[in-house]
Amino acid sequence: MEGKDEDVRVGANRYTERNPIGTAAQSQDQDTSSRDYKEPPSAPFFEPGELSSWSFYRAGIAEFVATFLFLYITVLTVMGVAKSKSKCSTVGVQGIAWSFGGMIFALVYCTAGISGGHINPAVTFGLFLARKLSLTRAVFYIIMQCLAAICGAGVVKGFQPHQYERLGGGVNTLSKGYSIGDGLGAEIVGTFVLVYTVFSATDAKRNARDSHIPILAPLPIGFAVFLVHLATIPITGTGINPARSLGAALIFNKDQAWDDHWIFWVGPFIGAALAALYHQIVIRAIPFKSK
Repeated sequence: MEGKDEDVRVGANRYTERNPIGTAAQSQDQDTSSRDYKEPPSAPFFEPGELSSWSFYRAGIAEFVATFLFLYITVLTVMGVAKSKSKCSTVGVQGIAWSFGGMIFALVYCTAGISGGHINPAVTFGLFLARKLSLTRAVFYIIMQCLAAICGAGVVKGFQPHQYERLGGGVNTLSKGYSIGDGLGAEIVGTFVLVYTVFSATDAKRNARDSHIPILAPLPIGFAVFLVHLATIPITGTGINPARSLGAALIFNKDQAWDDHWIFWVGPFIGAALAALYHQIVIRAIPFKSK
């Protein structure tokens, strides 16, 4: 305990997130009643002091490792299903959905106390719009997430290059029979569900009010990812994570990977923005609260 106190005293965690997600948010207001709750201050738009803080880079490394592991496991799962001639002999679509949802559950649980456990540029973007983190941190997270996704898909290809090329590399593409509007709508709604769940599961005021009810934030977040994949795998293969889509597309690097790739950026960012606005304006009514 002495080492921990010293670490805090010298400012190693000076620039942590104002409103971390996951288990960090779960315990933030555990001993606070709802009547004593005070809205935490918004993160500054730009915080240059973070650039000289080790905790800032430690959080970025945590995002990199988590996103790398996420891509590695999930792309391998997708390829395993694509490889089999009979879906009955593999985990199938349900298994793919469990792979994505389960990895998010595990990785958010592991990294929430360090970086907030975003593992997704759309989540980072939504939290940035809600002023939960600075632009400095948001840009750094997104860069680390994208680099990690590229590395994760690259390692999978490195292990089995021929199968990777033959099986499509887990790339997100618009399925036959669906229009661009269908794909874009699926990505918007799917990301809305995810980011809305992130906001709700990690709401500091809700945790303060319902502190007698144990809340494990990574569980509903992972479950939301699982359900969205069940619904939208037949349409787009389920993106809802621009880094995941970019990593697979860049490593596979065939025309089919880039034909409608913009959908997997525009859709998730629109969905994340709508979720942030809905939570802040409708659910929390923050703009209308008297000072």
